[in-house]
Amino acid sequence: MAQGMLQGKTGIVTGGGSGIGRAIAVALAQAGAAVCVADLDAGRARAVADEIGRAGGRAHPVTADVSKAPTVRVAVDETVRAFGGLEILVNNAGLQHVCSIAEYPEDKWDLLVGVMLTGTFLCTKYALPHMIRKKWGRVVNIASAHGLVASPFKSAYVAAKHGIVGFTKVAALELGEHGITVNAICPGYVRTPLVEGQLPDLARTHRMSEADVLEKIILAPVAIKRLIEPDEIASMAIFLCTDAAAAISGTTHTIDGGWTAR
Repeated sequence: MAQGMLQGKTGIVTGGGSGIGRAIAVALAQAGAAVCVADLDAGRARAVADEIGRAGGRAHPVTADVSKAPTVRVAVDETVRAFGGLEILVNNAGLQHVCSIAEYPEDKWDLLVGVMLTGTFLCTKYALPHMIRKKWGRVVNIASAHGLVASPFKSAYVAAKHGIVGFTKVAALELGEHGITVNAICPGYVRTPLVEGQLPDLARTHRMSEADVLEKIILAPVAIKRLIEPDEIASMAIFLCTDAAAAISGTTHTIDGGWTAR
């Protein structure tokens, strides 16, 4: 993506302290945007913002629990104060818990749905006035291949990600008249701490080794037998934020190595 393509724009990336969120925050800065790195972990948000600054970009860290409206409002307000506006929102914050429905802890269900689905709603809601005022905006929701298909033992995650896909379509229909596009990216298994952290739980649930989980559960269904890199997701996110994607809205963009082709 050409440097400077997003010059003069400002974006928030939730879950920006690691994994896909970090890759997107860095890529936005490389494309010329100012970036608010929002993360529940203040240290990780600061580290990514500092990384962007050392590379010559503009970034501001903010601590935010996206499942709570007050902290979302603070994150949006801080971004606008720091950079003078807000045109790009990347809803990326997420987490996982692997467990059967019968044994799924209710607090874990509330946590996953709160962060991923309610968080996507809240961040979009509070970012919108700034985009509508500019008559230009880009909302990119990081859903998942699990927003299109299902796997056992991931009920809350699959439900939340399916909800994000549906929310994306509704938001696109409502916001097109304001020059705002809303799209979802549906990655397969990406080389991130979130995926690496699942291996022990999947090994326990499926009663196999972590190496077998990677080979027989994660990579077996895909055509391209490797984990996807965070930068590959970031490249799609940046494209969706550019004027070249001005007519793309309400869509899902699957980057899963061919998993959902079956």
